[in-house]
Amino acid sequence: MSKHKILIVDDEPAIREMVAVALELADFEVLEAENAQQAHEIIVDARPELVLLDWMLPSVSGIELARRLKRDEGTSEIPIIMLTAKSEEDNKIQGLDVGADDYITKPFSTRELISRIKAVLRRTSAGGAEKAIEVEGLCLDPVSHRITANGDPVDMGPTEYRLLEFFMSHQERAYSRTQLLDQVWGANVYVEDRTIDVHIRRLRKALAPYDFDRFIQTVRGTGYRFSIKTPRVA
Repeated sequence: MSKHKILIVDDEPAIREMVAVALELADFEVLEAENAQQAHEIIVDARPELVLLDWMLPSVSGIELARRLKRDEGTSEIPIIMLTAKSEEDNKIQGLDVGADDYITKPFSTRELISRIKAVLRRTSAGGAEKAIEVEGLCLDPVSHRITANGDPVDMGPTEYRLLEFFMSHQERAYSRTQLLDQVWGANVYVEDRTIDVHIRRLRKALAPYDFDRFIQTVRGTGYRFSIKTPRVA
């Protein structure tokens, strides 16, 4: 299997080197660019699977490059993770609004970064497949972002949707709260473990009218799993 190709776009050599080493150790192929023009040339020629893009670049900013990439039909599907020292909510919204798939604020740990990259690659790979997941009448469509239960629409929040999507894609395996945070909460890794419990309750509540809340099972001493084999343990 070929390695995923990741482009690092940052004008600070020390940052590029740190990230490149971490990515190579995680078995990614690494490309590097120090400005937007160089990055665009590499993207067109090498077609990376993901771009790590610094907000503050010389001449053309990272946010402007992201905007250009998402406007171009030939590059619009390439996922982008913004790297920046800007932590204000308005900046995050601006980055996501131009089409960035995730946003990580400096300084960050390489472990966090690798987790974010893997999460985005999983989401974009799943989205590329565009296949609905159905389990005994519970259906999740990643194209329309709709959930139905026995044909009826199920209303739930975006976080509960992502949680259910992960569970339905990884059935019959128990996950700890920390693992769920890494896999599902890539955009908010500083959330407390117990926040998982709140969203599990909301997810169960949304599924309860159709008796599908029994699929979301508590595993004592571990965390949670999605299973149709045994009833949920209260």
